Amino acid sequence: SYKTVGAQSAIDVANPHRLIAMLFGGARDKLTLALAAIEREDPAEKGVEISKALGIVEYLRVSLDPGIDSEFSSQLADLYSYMERRLLEANLENDPSKVEEVRNLLAEIEEGWNGIPEEYRA
Repeated sequence: SYKTVGAQSAIDVANPHRLIAMLFGGARDKLTLALAAIEREDPAEKGVEISKALGIVEYLRVSLDPGIDSEFSSQLADLYSYMERRLLEANLENDPSKVEEVRNLLAEIEEGWNGIPEEYRA
């Protein structure tokens, strides 16, 4: 209960840039939990966590704003679609390397996102 209130409070005060950063972190956290479930041989938990991460990646993809740089947005959308496919494959094949691949890709995008100078953050 307290954890939910804390997360909601963080969302309520976050600017759009911070919200996207929180999504990156949330997706990576879900993939870490999925990897632990694979290691424990817990397919139900693995499926739940991959599904949650997949939902976040999908949200990131559909939230892209092509108005700023349509070519970059298109390339990023393609990368998110690739990640979605890899997560589906990882879930079906019980493949931790594919989960790790997506987690690493998200970390790279997050690093770039967090490197945006303050004056350009909305």
